[in-house]
Amino acid sequence: MTEVRAPRLGWPDVAKGICILLVVLWHVVTKVAVGIPGAGPVTDAWVMLNAQLLPLRIPLFFLVSGMFAARAVSAASGGSWRRRAARLALLYLVWVLIQTVVLALAPEFDTARATDGWELLAQLTISPTNLWYLLALAMYLVVGRATRGLPTAGVLPVAFVVAAVAGAGLLPDLGNLWQLVQNLFFFLVGLRLRGLIERFARVSGPGVALALAAVYAGALAVVSVLGIRLVPGTWPLLCLVAVAFGVSLSVLLDRHVDVVARPLRWFGRRTLPIYVLHMIPLALIDAGVRAAGWRTTPVLEAVGPIALTAVVIAICVAAHALLVRCGLAALFDPLRVTDGLTARVRR
Repeated sequence: MTEVRAPRLGWPDVAKGICILLVVLWHVVTKVAVGIPGAGPVTDAWVMLNAQLLPLRIPLFFLVSGMFAARAVSAASGGSWRRRAARLALLYLVWVLIQTVVLALAPEFDTARATDGWELLAQLTISPTNLWYLLALAMYLVVGRATRGLPTAGVLPVAFVVAAVAGAGLLPDLGNLWQLVQNLFFFLVGLRLRGLIERFARVSGPGVALALAAVYAGALAVVSVLGIRLVPGTWPLLCLVAVAFGVSLSVLLDRHVDVVARPLRWFGRRTLPIYVLHMIPLALIDAGVRAAGWRTTPVLEAVGPIALTAVVIAICVAAHALLVRCGLAALFDPLRVTDGLTARVRR
């Protein structure tokens, strides 16, 4: 008998769409907008707003990723999770190499890039670049599979302690390593508690979303006023509040605001090409702005980050379509190459 799968939930794709838009916006503001001559209080407000969303965008993304990985990690054969992990690790390798070459054209752009072999080796191992999401997901799949036989009541508290240590700034300053360590907890929550999260989503409504928004805003204020951001445990707890709000907001949009949810779902199913590509057009745009000696104004400061985010995402989507059309789809799925080689050897 053919297995009938349940329809794909819409709100997780909405959540991923929100996350990828916020990631691009964050990089637009912190890597381009702040460096444009004339930037002032309006740009500072953009930086502050984006900083308040830090507990939301990355943990929410990994929570949803963990939910999507649950079937593969728990499968008896184990082939699916291995392919996912291998694909992600190869993607990280491929795009670190691509960025190393391309970003050399924009040496003043504010992001990590290797200038020698030792730096490249470090970025591929212990000092992840801005592409660290890919490496993190590959490692999280390995950890999720290795611990699948252990009780959730034991795994999640340990992961929370690890997140608390990383969130307190107690790890060595090695690029994005602390983020990679910290966000394992949210992946495992999505992986282990998928049923609970889906039940919460089913009962979530406008009242729940508004209440969680208020709690999130209040928690941000308390952390800021008391200066307890680096107190162990504060950051993952704040992120849990933000993630709960993110889930409820995504559900609300998916159910009641389809004009917003539809494009977010579309972007949420295309996070990979946008993520791996977006830093390249952003760096080239930044180099062009610097070369032109362009100065900003308060009006441009207000609308510029949104407009530039839209432009960068449009370039990424178009570049992905063009590369696939030109036969370079393996850039986004390196296993196509290994699968092709394996098939030839077998023949």
